[in-house]
Amino acid sequence: MRRTAALLGLPLLMIVAGCAPAGSDPAVDAPGTDPRQDAFVQRATEVADAWRPPPAWKSGYVPLQDPTVLVGDPRFTGETKIAFSNGWYRDQIELPTAKPADGTIRFPDGTLTVPLVPAATAYGQLDQGDPPPCDGRPKAPTEPKLPGGGPTIEPGPDGPVSSNAQTACVPLTVTAVKLGTAPVRTSRGEAQVPAWLFTVEELAVPVARLAVAPQAVTAPPEPAPPADPAPKGLVSAQDVQSVDGTELTWRLGVGSCDTGITPLVQERDNVVVVGGSVITATGVCNAMLKLEPVTARLKAPLGDRPVLDALTGAPLRLASS
Repeated sequence: MRRTAALLGLPLLMIVAGCAPAGSDPAVDAPGTDPRQDAFVQRATEVADAWRPPPAWKSGYVPLQDPTVLVGDPRFTGETKIAFSNGWYRDQIELPTAKPADGTIRFPDGTLTVPLVPAATAYGQLDQGDPPPCDGRPKAPTEPKLPGGGPTIEPGPDGPVSSNAQTACVPLTVTAVKLGTAPVRTSRGEAQVPAWLFTVEELAVPVARLAVAPQAVTAPPEPAPPADPAPKGLVSAQDVQSVDGTELTWRLGVGSCDTGITPLVQERDNVVVVGGSVITATGVCNAMLKLEPVTARLKAPLGDRPVLDALTGAPLRLASS
């Protein structure tokens, strides 16, 4: 079964595989002897020529990453990473409900004044529910009591029986909140955006939830994919994993039996189009989607140029941590 642009919507198990070496040379603009490279050049040219961003792309606020941002290295454990990914939180403070004054987004090319949401609203967006119960321990630390009022001795007849939990069941504990800013990749480059910074007991850095009110946020434009089906051997870019000067890393959606995974990029002054090529397995293979990071060096720093997927024409978002 061939997977191309449809990979974006497949509800399949995702596996993150190893990254191509930093600075590895991708196949780029000029036609060559590989028909997959030639097909990419044609496809990327069509996508780049069709790119017509709305006026808000350069004058408004168009975020290109998730509104929950980590401001530094959180020093995740296995459990806290699962809790963060699933949005499991519990608050230990009273969250302000008053609407704050308007805030300022600072772009490389200027500023924009925007309305903000209260801390309580931001927390409601951050908190996605409670973790499932784990056998052998509660979600929050407690001190079980005997009928006479004294603590139990664990292990013991009144204590939990099972040992290690099979899945994480502990939420992240919010102990403080303040209004600050967080770096966000936007259509106008990296901006400093007003955010509620939640201090989390289990993490080394605050969790930021962007505070910009929904009416001030512009969604990225709908993609304009080429009319023709994607050529065989080309695969879709799923997201941008990192941007470091001229070094760009993105993730390809490939089959678990695909080989010869190669990053492909076409660079223009106003846009960068990425994708990849693979050699499809000829034998029997499962339908598992694998996310394969690949890296290429651009001719110039990415700056505020959008990164578009060659198969769908969609602008790619920066992946969550």
